[in-house]
Amino acid sequence: MPSLLVHITCGPENPTKATLAFFVAAAAVEAGHEVHVFLAGDAVQLLREPVRNALVGLGTGALNEHYLKIIAGGGRLYLSGGSCAARGVTDHDLQGLPHEKGAPPTLVQLVMECDRSIVY
Repeated sequence: MPSLLVHITCGPENPTKATLAFFVAAAAVEAGHEVHVFLAGDAVQLLREPVRNALVGLGTGALNEHYLKIIAGGGRLYLSGGSCAARGVTDHDLQGLPHEKGAPPTLVQLVMECDRSIVY
């Protein structure tokens, strides 16, 4: 099965771009691809429940709808631990969300292992 890495660095300040990244990842899951989503920088804020539930992009739909499709389809989420710490995203904020914390070596490993990657 082909694999895709979607690396997201934009956050809630750019709702259309952030939501588009999740939209593309969800489409890849629905097409039967193995999908890994790595959130770094401001993107880690996207998984906070109030942001996830409220963010809607212009023409790209609701972030939470795409997030739910990714999770339901077996997509894997990774968050930069350093980005979380720098932006105050705590384990409490992420409670109940299937994710793994990672660092640059995790991102490099995913880039090398996945067939394709997209950056938003």
